[in-house]
Amino acid sequence: MAPPAQSHRSPSPSQPSGKGEVSDLKTQLRQLAVFSEMVMCSATSDIVLKKMCYLYVGNYAKHNPDLALLTINFLQRDCKDEDPMIRGLALRSLCSLGVANLVEYLVGPLGNGLKDGNSYVRMVAAVGVLKLYHLSASTCLDADFPPLLKQLMLKEKDAQVVANCLTSLQEIWSLEASTSEDAARERETLLSKPIVYYFLNRMKEFSEWAQCIILELVSKYVPMDTEEIFDIMNLLEDRLHHANGAVVLATIKVFLHMTLSMTDVHQQVYERIKAPLLTLVSSGSPEQSYAVLSHLHLLVMRAPYIFSSDYKHFYCQYNEPFYVKKLKLEMLTAVANESNTYEIVTELCEYVANVDISMARESIRAVGKIALQQYDVNAIVDRLLQFLEMEKEHVTAETLVLVKDLLRKYPQWSHDCIAVVGNISSKNVQEPKAKAALIWMLGEYAQDMQDSPYILEGLVENWDEEDSVEVRLHLLTAVMKCFLRRAPETQKALGDALAAGVADFHQDVHDRALLYYRLLKYDVSVAERIVNPPKQAVSVFADTQSSEMKDRIFDEFNSLSVVYQKPSYMFTDKEHRGPFAFSEELGNLSIGTEPSDAAVAAQRVEANDKDLLLGTSEKEEGHGFGSNGSAYSTPSYNASTTAGASQGHFDLVSIDQPSTVHPPASFAIDDLFGLGMPAAPSSAPPTLLLNAKASIDVNTFQQKWRQQTISLSQETSIDPRGVAGMMNPQALPQHMQGHSINCIASGGQAPKFKFFFFAQKEDGSSAYLVECIINSSSCKVQLKIKADDQATAQAFFELFQSALAKFGSA
Repeated sequence: MAPPAQSHRSPSPSQPSGKGEVSDLKTQLRQLAVFSEMVMCSATSDIVLKKMCYLYVGNYAKHNPDLALLTINFLQRDCKDEDPMIRGLALRSLCSLGVANLVEYLVGPLGNGLKDGNSYVRMVAAVGVLKLYHLSASTCLDADFPPLLKQLMLKEKDAQVVANCLTSLQEIWSLEASTSEDAARERETLLSKPIVYYFLNRMKEFSEWAQCIILELVSKYVPMDTEEIFDIMNLLEDRLHHANGAVVLATIKVFLHMTLSMTDVHQQVYERIKAPLLTLVSSGSPEQSYAVLSHLHLLVMRAPYIFSSDYKHFYCQYNEPFYVKKLKLEMLTAVANESNTYEIVTELCEYVANVDISMARESIRAVGKIALQQYDVNAIVDRLLQFLEMEKEHVTAETLVLVKDLLRKYPQWSHDCIAVVGNISSKNVQEPKAKAALIWMLGEYAQDMQDSPYILEGLVENWDEEDSVEVRLHLLTAVMKCFLRRAPETQKALGDALAAGVADFHQDVHDRALLYYRLLKYDVSVAERIVNPPKQAVSVFADTQSSEMKDRIFDEFNSLSVVYQKPSYMFTDKEHRGPFAFSEELGNLSIGTEPSDAAVAAQRVEANDKDLLLGTSEKEEGHGFGSNGSAYSTPSYNASTTAGASQGHFDLVSIDQPSTVHPPASFAIDDLFGLGMPAAPSSAPPTLLLNAKASIDVNTFQQKWRQQTISLSQETSIDPRGVAGMMNPQALPQHMQGHSINCIASGGQAPKFKFFFFAQKEDGSSAYLVECIINSSSCKVQLKIKADDQATAQAFFELFQSALAKFGSA
């Protein structure tokens, strides 16, 4: 018996749909027609209920602009109430409606509020002027509210009203200064001596946050002479002992900026502010400690010698969060000098044994940085070598990287370091940077490490299993160096490395292997001079942050720039947020015939299945993988896996030299290394032809993608120049469209970016759906292809790969 038909009922408010109970309730509350009822409730004399009505009206008026007009009458009436609390609340709600076509009703109440006899109402009105300006700048200026605010600011007795007037005037005149000379002059007037001194003399009357606003204004003031500087500093001396950290930092900013041109006094300021800052670090929450430590770190970087005697304040406590500990380690590194290095390194070595792996790593890096900036590193090198004997994977990995840098700066320590490093098995080192460092030492000191050729040979044999490009590049160079010093033992390893490198899918690895091959084919002595020249010790390692950048951060003292350790424009301006700033936007949706269709499709995709198109971390639930599987294997010597570059791989022309110069005839490199590289087979044009005018509805694409199983899953590569070309989010979709492969949607977030493509056979008999995930850091591409015709999936993959390989190379 068939089940009874279910009646279609609207969901009950008590039975959410499952998408999210809170979001459902919000939607249902917005749909309830209670706005007018709430307006009627505002007539109550109960101030608590009236506050609730004001809050509701202020929150929902912008969502109901047509009904917002109903609120005007009762709000204007309440603005004239006998109770100043109700007058202030009504005025605040009236200015918070956020409906542009109601601004004319704000002018009268605001004018009356600025002249109100109660300070609370005037305080609300001062901020209301700024809200009116953002709704309608012309209305605010035409009503002459800025002059009224200035007049009120200079005559007002209540400090909070003065602070609100200052805040509103600063923002209004700053925004108007670019188009109005009068506004620019008024903005400069705020920095005049009479107004600045007016605020300074009343400093103690203001709240702590109002003091911060005034101190920020004072920091921009330019005193007439040194006597005036000392007067201001003496007046603000007690603010350094304020309980609020923001007031202390704002005062320090005033002191630092005013004494920049006075070197001796500036140094004395550092001594004076040291104690208040250290006190703030040791008290308060971890978040406050981190913010203060960030500012202290900036000062330590500018004058480390002043803080060198206070290094114990930067020792880590067991109960501190990692982000505080990490910053303290950076400060210990900065203040280390000849007098305190031993104590600091001893403390850091204790952290290396910490159960927190991240803490242990950072501690080792700190020890390494201190070693690189000191002259007497005997004890530090001994400590680092002891780390290698701890037999902890993360400790060994970090130490190897630091030992490599130490050897570049202090080559005289090579004998002691190599004696310990030689006992480390390469099988126990898995992290790419550590393995690269170990390989570098095996090649650089091949003459001192007896087993170096054999260790490198074993690494070359596992070339196919090595995913890191950095390791493969170091391995090529290390084997080359080892061959130039110990040729008989390294001959086989070099031949295998060059063969594998020439066939490598990554362009940099391929190019380096080809360079070494051509150098050896030309002249071994030339190759040795290029690959293994006499080396000089590195004196100074490059600083990651320029002095100009640090000065700019210092200019933005007491702001997020110091916490982020970068100037404000780098995290506020959209063009500086990185080359791939399109991660949250749907990409090229121009598959339809009309732009409007694409826009509608984009909205549907975003509303219905945004996760499917933009997520880059989910696992594919489909079954039926092709014969390739999802595992990656190193490309072999054939035209399909070298992406059309095989001809260039094996056509080993000589280096650009005069035609009369030839390599020594006795050096048959192909025979010596056993490469025996055959000529590349000519790549035949793809037999699969695609429909250049193919199109698909986005919903149809979604449905087909869910229903079909994966025909082929493969990993390939993309030219680094193509990754650079992705700075333009439309570049790749436009490039692939030129090969009759259309982009349905795009998105993602660095370093992973996802694209969905659609293509169709020329006769329209079969369609191909592609999920393409590009890793911009490794230049790897993961492809999943779903095809109506399984037999042509491989042919389409080769065509897609060929088109992708050309992206950025033109």
